[in-house]
Amino acid sequence: MNSIQTLQQSFTLPCGVEVPNRIGKSALSENLADKGGKPSQPLFKLYDQWSGGSAGILFSGNVMVDARGMVEEHCVIAEDERFLAELTEWANITQKHGTQLWMQINHPGRQAARQHNPDVVSSSDVGLPNQKVYGQPRPLKEDEIWDLIERYGNSALMAKKAGFSGVQIHGAHGYLVSQFLSPLVNLRTDQWGGSLENRARFVLEIYRNIRKKVGANFPIGIKINSADFQKGAFTEAESMEVIDMLSGEGMDMVEVSGGTYERAAMVGVMQKESTKLREAYFADFIVKVRARTRVPLMLTGGFRTVDTMAKAIENDELDFVGMGRPFCLYPHIVKNMFEGTMTKCDVPRVLTGNPRIDKIGYLDTPWHQFQMHRLAKGLAPDPNLDPWLVYEKITGRKRF
Repeated sequence: MNSIQTLQQSFTLPCGVEVPNRIGKSALSENLADKGGKPSQPLFKLYDQWSGGSAGILFSGNVMVDARGMVEEHCVIAEDERFLAELTEWANITQKHGTQLWMQINHPGRQAARQHNPDVVSSSDVGLPNQKVYGQPRPLKEDEIWDLIERYGNSALMAKKAGFSGVQIHGAHGYLVSQFLSPLVNLRTDQWGGSLENRARFVLEIYRNIRKKVGANFPIGIKINSADFQKGAFTEAESMEVIDMLSGEGMDMVEVSGGTYERAAMVGVMQKESTKLREAYFADFIVKVRARTRVPLMLTGGFRTVDTMAKAIENDELDFVGMGRPFCLYPHIVKNMFEGTMTKCDVPRVLTGNPRIDKIGYLDTPWHQFQMHRLAKGLAPDPNLDPWLVYEKITGRKRF
């Protein structure tokens, strides 16, 4: 079996659903909804382009479980049946060629921009350093925690009703689930804080509520950090224990990533050169996870060549390869790889020449979001897009 054949193999999840191949587009926040959170025609156009690209799964960007907590101004909201018709159209357009669409459901918690979120909540009152952008959070009350657990379940049910193939809980990158898991952010002294068992209670109750609502045969996945990469925060050892807990509950897929807004390992800016040469940013961690669990694993971050992707699967290190940013520049990347016209994808470093900006990867995410917005307008991606134009657009300021 050659590398392409390895990646083309189907895979049956614990719930019984078959995924057509081993490559998934990891979630990327599109920020393309109409005002009020309604899925829009530009969003449909973007996913229509991706739909013919032969990926096994396309994970949506942030879909909000609560309109009062927005990651970005134009995220889709799926807290009730208000936009069920549009969600159904989104699912139908995306899946017409056999690719699955999973809805990633999320709440920002303290990572909520002040201008879009008048009431910022979190596990406790530990705020982010940049108080000009992010509001000071207040601790969630007991009844509010249970209300959010219910909202995650409601959003998952909307995904199922609309015809999505599955749902993914966003438990990584410093968002609300991640905030509950982190001992650096979660300072609670009740049943939701303190021990790892208590800090993991929030995500376990979210999973149980979703499973109760969608049934045994609907795929549920989670995106989780390998670690937060901050002293005193969520560690690799704790992450493995939480994965064990979720595996025992019947989770269908665990996608591994890493970092938070404060330490952005997910875009590769913190990775050692030796790690980058191996391509996959969190490869060492996922090998440790595979040694202790058979839950289906997807690794996202850094994969760029067909042979490396296939080798990771052949070595039984993981079950699915996740890519995010490459889909912004090569919307049919999987099809191109399967047809043999592409064996490697080059994703440019988004550099301005200003060390203060480049060191933290500040423009990487918005630069790739601009590429998605070009696709949503029917335009080709622009790999030569000037990062300073993106900077000026998102800040309203001239370059340094």
